Order: sequence, then C-alpha cells, then structure tokens
Amino acid sequence: MKKLLRNLIIRLSRRFSSNPDKKLIFESLSQLYKQIEEGKKDKGLVLTYDYQQASIIVFSDQHKGGRDGSDDFMLAETSYLTALRYYYEKGFTLINLGDCEELWENKPSVVLEKNRTALLEEALFLQQQRYYRIFGNHDLEWNYQIPRDQFLKPIFGKELKVYEGLVLKMKYKNADETIFLAHGHQGDKRADGNAFSKWFVAAIWTPIQRWLNIRLDTVSDSFDLVDKHNIIMYEWSQQYRKTLLISGHTHKPVFASMDHIDRLTKALEKALAAGDQERAKALQESLEKRRAEYAGKEFVKTMVSPSYFNTGCCCFSDGDITGIEITEGVIRLVKWDQEGKNVNRIVLEEAQLDYLFDQL
Repeated sequence: MKKLLRNLIIRLSRRFSSNPDKKLIFESLSQLYKQIEEGKKDKGLVLTYDYQQASIIVFSDQHKGGRDGSDDFMLAETSYLTALRYYYEKGFTLINLGDCEELWENKPSVVLEKNRTALLEEALFLQQQRYYRIFGNHDLEWNYQIPRDQFLKPIFGKELKVYEGLVLKMKYKNADETIFLAHGHQGDKRADGNAFSKWFVAAIWTPIQRWLNIRLDTVSDSFDLVDKHNIIMYEWSQQYRKTLLISGHTHKPVFASMDHIDRLTKALEKALAAGDQERAKALQESLEKRRAEYAGKEFVKTMVSPSYFNTGCCCFSDGDITGIEITEGVIRLVKWDQEGKNVNRIVLEEAQLDYLFDQL
C-alpha cells in the first residue's frame, strides 16, 4: 500500500513540477512586492537604510537536515558557523532568505535538534535586533504560527517573525533606490499559490512526502531549469526602475545579472588575450571547479542591466558557502571557502552601490 501511495504521489507531483513558469513567477513576485510596499506586514517589511552605512549579509538555502546521508548542510556547517561569528562580531544584520531548514525530507523536531548550534548562532543576531528570516519552499511550514511557536520560538524567542519578502529603501540623489528580497520560489505550482494551496502543501503534502521518503527534484537539481529560472528573475526585475532583486532558490550565484561562471569565463578570456599565463591557469582551475559546483553552465549569457543578484547557497558539496554582502556602500558576492581546517572569506565579485544605482 505504501509503495502504491508513493507512486501516486510522485505522479501527482510531476503534474505540478518546478519547471519555471514566467507568467506565474511574474504575477506572484509582483503581487508580493506590491503587498509589502503597501504595508502588509504579515508579508514583509519595508526597511530604510543609509546605503553607505548599512552592513547586511544575505544567506539562503542552508537546507539544514537530519545529519544523515541526504543532509546537504552537514559538510558546510563549519563554514557557515565561521561566517556567522564573523558577521556578528562586525555588527552585520543577518537576512536568511529561505530554505533555511530542509523540511521536505525531515521532521522539524529532528532538524532543530540536530542543528541547534547553528540556530543558536542565528538567534544571537535576533537578540541584537539584527535578524530577518524569510521562508522558502523547503521550509514553507514556517509561514504558519503553530509550527513557528512549537519549534522555532523556543530557540529564537517570542520576537521572531518569518516573512515572505523584504524591501530595503536606500536614499540616493534625493530618490529612493529599492532592494527587493524574496526566496525565489514564487510562482512554483508546488509551493506557491493561494492561501489554501500554500497551507495544503505545508500541512498535508510535505508530511506525506516525508512519510513516503520521496526526494522530489527541484529547480536547483536541474542544469537547464537553474539558468531558465535565473533569467526569468532577471526579466522580472526589468519591470521596475531603481530596483535591485536579490533571491536564492537556484543555488547558483548571480552578481549584477551575470552568473559567476560567465564572469570567470570572461576573465579567463581577458587573461589569455593579455598573455597572463599565471592568472589564466588560476582562473581555469577555478572555472573547472565552479562548473561542477554550479551545475555545468556551458554558455555565456550576459544581461544588460545589473538588476538581479542570487546568493547561491550554504550547502555546496565541498563545504563552501556563498552569500551577498552589503556594507560601506559596496555590494559583494562572497564565498567562505574550506581549506583543510581553515575557513577563508573570499570576495568573488564586488561593485559600488552608487554605480549600480546610476546604471539602473
């Protein structure tokens, strides 16, 4: 009976696959953006920052699991804890951009028990009023008060709120520049929709999936869907002047509308043209490593406006993590790299915010 049920659930799920639907993504993201801008605080907050003084780190897609064979976070935990302690000491605000916990495969009680150290480190930011948490499709249950109260609040305290998005307003040349943050699953038929369908996925579908031990493919598992989804997110951002979009979900970093593979490829071409063999060799080695990690992108796609950013993830198979920093008027794509027992912060890309605002 369980086997028959499993096959049925898989067939039903394939009908509502994660294949990105541009129309649905556009409609869902636009609705969320509008709701937050109009002051619907249950959806998200509008936060005002001085872009030259702000210190923000955005991480997503930790997928904290049950410390078993399918736990993607376990190898990256050391990098993540090192990064959190660095940003806490530096006075950064931490934004967790969704899929913080892997609840499609694990019960919340198991995840929180096995990842108490990382969660307590996150809670330190909240105690300093420097923490914002957004839910994704893999931790959709945190959208609802009962599981939040039961599982998260004993660790984080009663001040914890979980949102679907955030809007950051930054004054530049007497006008507001906007940074909109959302996990990026908006428009996914399997995890986004009206209030009833969202509740059904969180309260009924996800527990059944866990019980039947079903590991369903998502956007981040597919080479083609990753790029397709990132391109759609870029195209959505082009509808809004003076707006940068930061998302997660695909596990593939994007900086100023160009993914890291594209930038490495172009840098390699320049090094070869300049005859810089030492730099070309280093870039080639990095490119080969990242091709495997970022799902093997094989073509260069440059998008004209620098309006879209993606954090990457905190569960790469080699224990590395990536995130987006905003500090001292600069936005950066950073990697925390495990090398033996050491974990090093490496800036992969950076740009002045005022330059990007002018480009928009």
